[in-house]
Amino acid sequence: MTDNSENALLEIAVGAVKAAGDILLDRFRIQPPPTDLATLLQGIADNDKAVTADLRQILLAARPGSHWLEDEDGEGPLPAGEWWAVDPVEGNVNHLHGRDGWGVTATLVRDGEPWLTVIHEPLKGETYTAIAGCGAFVNGKPLHVSGKRGLDAAIVATGQARPGETAAIKKRMAQSTAVMLDAALLVRASVPTGLELVDVAAGQLDLFWQYGHVAAGLIGGALLIREAGGVAINLAGERWTSAASGFVAGPAELANLSISILPL
Repeated sequence: MTDNSENALLEIAVGAVKAAGDILLDRFRIQPPPTDLATLLQGIADNDKAVTADLRQILLAARPGSHWLEDEDGEGPLPAGEWWAVDPVEGNVNHLHGRDGWGVTATLVRDGEPWLTVIHEPLKGETYTAIAGCGAFVNGKPLHVSGKRGLDAAIVATGQARPGETAAIKKRMAQSTAVMLDAALLVRASVPTGLELVDVAAGQLDLFWQYGHVAAGLIGGALLIREAGGVAINLAGERWTSAASGFVAGPAELANLSISILPL
């Protein structure tokens, strides 16, 4: 059960994230898609600037003493204390190209563990929420991960390599995709990661795996999936933390099957 302070904080976070989503809806498809990298990067920066300041002010004020994680693409373990891991425009590239698959995410992390998360998809009108120990919900309705028990009937997904990713990680990503093409029914490789994890929590996608250390992009989805009855583990089968270099999430049986075949 949540207490009143947790519910109040969640309500503030939901309001802030939805307000940012409304701004992004107003900016959606008002310009043609970018035609070169410079235009794309400028569009990403402009979208971020349109919503970040308000998100930061509201969320930090709602949790006195908390901090703001400056780089949502940062890697490695998250610092001690309370931190807001926020992606103001998750799926920014999709937004700029007039596609679906974008949203706003905010996760409060306490000593490296996700404690509260809000993931909002404005185009769908869907808001996903979770507080540690209290379940996962979409628009107030409970979520549950897939009930599938075998990869042969599973829709599985992985992400894209981030800019500057190492050759070793890219090689493992390619090898793992080949493995899953043999093992699973369907294989997706898509962005953004956070919205793929939302689909896992909702049982609309059966499993997600990822190599690399981009903890901030995974941590909110990890909480949502765990609270929806699934697991988020590393490639050794241990509970995933922000220090891990591999991530597998979904129903426990599918996750354990996957780490038995994925390259280390």
